Amino acid sequence: MDGGGPAKHPEGTQLPPFRAQSSPAVNHIYVPAIDPGQWAGFLTAPARQWRSGYSAHALAHAWQLADGFPPEVEAVLAASGRFPDVELLLALPEHAVALPGGTRPSQSDVWALARSGEHLVSIAVEGKVSESFGPTVQEWFAGHSPGKVTRLAYLQAELGLEAVPVGTIRYQLLHRAVSAIVEARRFCATQALMLVHSFSPDQVGFCDFMDFVRLLGAEPRINRIVPIGQRGGVELLLGWVTGQSGRRGW
Repeated sequence: MDGGGPAKHPEGTQLPPFRAQSSPAVNHIYVPAIDPGQWAGFLTAPARQWRSGYSAHALAHAWQLADGFPPEVEAVLAASGRFPDVELLLALPEHAVALPGGTRPSQSDVWALARSGEHLVSIAVEGKVSESFGPTVQEWFAGHSPGKVTRLAYLQAELGLEAVPVGTIRYQLLHRAVSAIVEARRFCATQALMLVHSFSPDQVGFCDFMDFVRLLGAEPRINRIVPIGQRGGVELLLGWVTGQSGRRGW
């Protein structure tokens, strides 16, 4: 899937080659959390997002109350064979990663830095219960602003894509995967993992995830990590992990 030609925008014409430029500023100071409830303060709309049965609430409890990785995440990482002796070093809720184009960063529900043997791993986590992955690329790209043209060209370049099937691919999956790559480079990690941590008993959203993984040339499976190959100078991997929905009132 590593195309060498210029990328195309949703109407079929060519996007300009991506050129590096300044990105929106993000925070460098982080405050430790000792209770899942503290995670609500990092949300953009806590009154709407911080409720039992919603992904932000479930994810906060799963990660904050675990001793390291949540058990289901640790099990899938271990079963993959790609992360020997993996150890969670830190996890940052609602972690923003600046990307070129526009003013909004990519904000992971959790970004984790892990160590596996002698190597570091950048992990961008997206939590889901019944929420969707948001707009398709076509819906997000409406208006074709210069910032969006720059952003889409950058995402395609990082993922080695000549073009994106705009009507089916969810924009969130593109920029979340790239955010894992960006942070891998920033922290000198050799692997970047974009992980969906789902608490949906019906696996809501897996079809969208499947479309994205197939776009990158792999075949997804629930509770599996799939390697994509080298992207942006690091090894990119994608995974879907199923958590227990509704446990302890989450």
